[in-house]
Amino acid sequence: MIQLLLDNPLLLLFIVTAIGYPLGHIKIKGSSLGVAAVLFVGLAVGSLHPDLKLPEIIYTFGLVAFVYTIGLSSGPAFFASFRRKGLRDNLLIVGGLCLAAGLTVGALYLLNLKSTLAGGLFTGSMTNTPALAALLEQIKAFAPPDQVDEWVSEPVVGYSIAYPVGVIGPILAIFILQRLWRIDYHREAQASGEPGATHQQLQNRTIRVTRPEATQQSVYDLVQQQRWNVIFGRIKHGDGPLALVGGDTRLAVGDLITLIGTQEDLDEVTNYLGELSSERLELDRSEYDFRRMFVSNPRVVGHRLRDLDLPQQFGAIVTRLRRGDVELLANGDTVLEPGDRVRVLAKPEAMPAVSKFFGDSYRALSEIDLLTFSLGVTLGLLLGTIPIPLPGGITFKLGLAGGPLIVGLILGNQGRTGPLVWAMPYSANLVLRQIGLILFLAAVGTRSGYAFVNTFAQSGGVYIFLAGAVITCVTALTILCVGHYFLGIPMGLLSGLLAGMQTQPAVLGFALEQSENDLPNIGYATVYPIATITKILLAQLILTLFR
Repeated sequence: MIQLLLDNPLLLLFIVTAIGYPLGHIKIKGSSLGVAAVLFVGLAVGSLHPDLKLPEIIYTFGLVAFVYTIGLSSGPAFFASFRRKGLRDNLLIVGGLCLAAGLTVGALYLLNLKSTLAGGLFTGSMTNTPALAALLEQIKAFAPPDQVDEWVSEPVVGYSIAYPVGVIGPILAIFILQRLWRIDYHREAQASGEPGATHQQLQNRTIRVTRPEATQQSVYDLVQQQRWNVIFGRIKHGDGPLALVGGDTRLAVGDLITLIGTQEDLDEVTNYLGELSSERLELDRSEYDFRRMFVSNPRVVGHRLRDLDLPQQFGAIVTRLRRGDVELLANGDTVLEPGDRVRVLAKPEAMPAVSKFFGDSYRALSEIDLLTFSLGVTLGLLLGTIPIPLPGGITFKLGLAGGPLIVGLILGNQGRTGPLVWAMPYSANLVLRQIGLILFLAAVGTRSGYAFVNTFAQSGGVYIFLAGAVITCVTALTILCVGHYFLGIPMGLLSGLLAGMQTQPAVLGFALEQSENDLPNIGYATVYPIATITKILLAQLILTLFR
């Protein structure tokens, strides 16, 4: 059987996936490992033979596809986070990494380790391959020519022993603390107000204007002054025909208007304007109809709704949109993405023209723009190869993970550049992300399994393993406790920050499985670039200062 797998790496890939994926869905007291189980199966299978490992190209492609699609989807939230609490989150992670480096130095003295081995221990505990690569390049620059191979192997030994617990430790920390603290991810996400949190169900409501003070300003001024998060739809004045509410519309006492929003927001607006009406204008489809449409026309993707001039062109407005499984209010600043389903309110005779304008093609959404995808990945790979100089003659590279992630964040926030649409349909992004993560986990597991087992007993393997476990687990528990108790960060976002600190897709995959919302993605993307750079610097400092 082993020989069969040696001769057929593709068969090895699908066997590891077929065993690990269903194992990850087995729930024990309400929790499961999720897709991270593929890693553990890969470690077990890879330990059977030194050559029983997947080709490096599978690891590379999986990693690049995963981090690039994460960047695309998280770009807008990443840049928006720095207008809120992104600085806080990055300082928390830098502090955690400094703690990990301090614990590594402690292990160096306690176990009498070489700095080369300690540097590998740090990079393995923090699961950062770019930091390991930077160590190896630095060692080659100063090691005696006849001892280069020996010196270079020492960080690899420390890395391979500490790496598995560097993945398992944060997962166990999240698993244990979420149960100990009895985390309700859904409620916590709703209370957070962060992008990516779960949203309350939107409702329609017809109200009657009864308060004279509500008639003194235009609808636009009322919304800006009162900071209402609702959408105005139809308006009926006396016995006149229905019309659409515009920003310059002035309400009059007795008017009937329809509103869309959450129950809490609708109650606030109702109390200010008047009272709930028994007449249901939103159910009247004789003069104005509504229809769901797919956004598949690349000409409208990446543009704000207010820039599309829908009221002027078609006498239509978009009241809400569905992105993935989340329904959102559509305001003038909403930027359309491919795959969005917009709810359009317009006269029945205008619907065909509006449908053509948005594209409304499900088939088009199943296609990935390979030109922009390939260009984006190419830019990311090129960025990852650029040596970045630092004080002291040290240089580092962002590597296969950092480069594509940073480019993905920038392009995801940009949305489009002229005719090039960087965003991809939500469903296509999820598929690529899932495939990339599984390929990465299966490859890492099979490629690390045998080295882990065989180096465990060498060079004080047991003690190095225990030191790596202490470094990883103490750091992870500290980040989670400080973030939860002192900073009040939602557990979903916090688990993503921890995954970003580890620069570890397996931890992110587990966090996403547990939270069932996009907050871990936001946390991961917010701190990943800073975490990568910080770990590269700290690893080289350990090697340099204690050589």
